Amino acid sequence: MASVSRDQNGTKRVCFTDGTGKRHVIRLGRITVRQAEEIRVRVEALLAARMYRRSPDVELLGWLNGLDDRVHRRFANKGLVPHRERTAGPTLEGLIERFLEASTVKPATLAAYKQTTDSLLEVLRPRTPVAEITAADADRWRKAISEKGDRRKPLASATIAKRVHVAKCIFSRARRWKLVPENPFEHLRAGPQSNPDRAFYVRPEVVQRIIDGCPCPQWKAIIALSRFAGLRCPSEIVELRWGDINWERSLMTVRSPKTAAHDGHAVRIVPMTPELRRILHALFDQAPEGSEAVVPRLTDPTTNLRTTFMKLIARAGYEPWPRLFHNMRASCATDWAEALPAHVVAKWLGHSPLVAAKHYLQTRDAHFEVAIRGGARVALGAAEQSLRTSA
Repeated sequence: MASVSRDQNGTKRVCFTDGTGKRHVIRLGRITVRQAEEIRVRVEALLAARMYRRSPDVELLGWLNGLDDRVHRRFANKGLVPHRERTAGPTLEGLIERFLEASTVKPATLAAYKQTTDSLLEVLRPRTPVAEITAADADRWRKAISEKGDRRKPLASATIAKRVHVAKCIFSRARRWKLVPENPFEHLRAGPQSNPDRAFYVRPEVVQRIIDGCPCPQWKAIIALSRFAGLRCPSEIVELRWGDINWERSLMTVRSPKTAAHDGHAVRIVPMTPELRRILHALFDQAPEGSEAVVPRLTDPTTNLRTTFMKLIARAGYEPWPRLFHNMRASCATDWAEALPAHVVAKWLGHSPLVAAKHYLQTRDAHFEVAIRGGARVALGAAEQSLRTSA
């Protein structure tokens, strides 16, 4: 007979005795009581099959085949099942582990990769040999993530595009490592990773009202730096130091961890608007002597920016908009693009003009109003004049 025991730290284990009366323990980790009980029943079934020299039934064999190698090895080490034969090539699980170990991206990007890798392991199974994954399997995975989504909600097209892009990168690396003859995901179309439906222009007067209601000078600086200087939050704001601010010329030196690996994008110079300058100057006057960080509260990893910012927005009488900080940076980019050349805006924001057009620049209602009130007539008149001249 087998029984379930619970350790003091909450982990479960199955205890049983074999035919010689020797006691064995299989540690199960942190699982529910119901899951542990299901495993106990299967352990007893395996003990009975071994005692009477019978093969496990179809359902039990299917359950055993679904176990990953690490868990299956625990059962084999106790003599309940034979050890698995090693596959001729790496498994999907092994490829993903190797890909993540070889990646040199930031921790936040690695966390984003996990959404893709988890879905690959769920649909295609961890123990599947990489060499056996086909283009049909890639199509099946693409269909599964499109239909299932997360938390019973369909995934946005930009999210699906991102996951397809990551999956193609994983198997492109496998091909480079000569683990597969070709990339079975190569034919999948990723599509655009931008999502226009979540774009939102945050008006300056709205931001100013939110700032006026902030009880904390540091929070005023966080909001102003995001909206009026286009800094990425929190990665670029947390790196900002008082020595980076040129009060005489109203300029800031911004360091970007996200683009540090790209030539010419690790450091950039950004102008300070009068609104931002006033907020930073007030914060500087209150800063302790010898302090370096402009917004030291961001150095605390437990700081919940999103929740606090949503409360500040609601306190000002507004509804939170999608992608809170991204759309503030995008709104800053849109304002700059209306008055300055594209290459200048791109330089201040720390990316290329193409990236700005795809992910940041927005269409505002004011643009339609300008065209309706005469902007379109001016353009049409210029075109007609050009035709008359050429004739």
